[in-house]
Amino acid sequence: MAIGSPKVRGPRKPVSAGSVVQIKTLIKHPMESGLRKDSSGNPIPEHYIKTVKAVYDGNTVMTADWTAGVSANPFYAFYVKATKTGDVVVTWEDSKGQSFTGKATLKIA
Repeated sequence: MAIGSPKVRGPRKPVSAGSVVQIKTLIKHPMESGLRKDSSGNPIPEHYIKTVKAVYDGNTVMTADWTAGVSANPFYAFYVKATKTGDVVVTWEDSKGQSFTGKATLKIA
């Protein structure tokens, strides 16, 4: 399975300053718990996203600590108060030390 390819989406059109907007995220990741076995009966090593962090306008606006119980290819949405035009940068870090980053640009009308 390919890993990475993060997608981060915000409103497509400019929004009013002070609006609360939804940011949607999706990433390809196997999210293996370490409890399953392959076809030969060997354990599949754990490999899952541990931390998700979003930064907007230089401030951390969301942090989530995940466990192996989250499904593969996780979709996650959260809300941000749009104060000025800028990027919402989302970073995922997994149990093997890999890091993936995606961003969405919020535009103020």
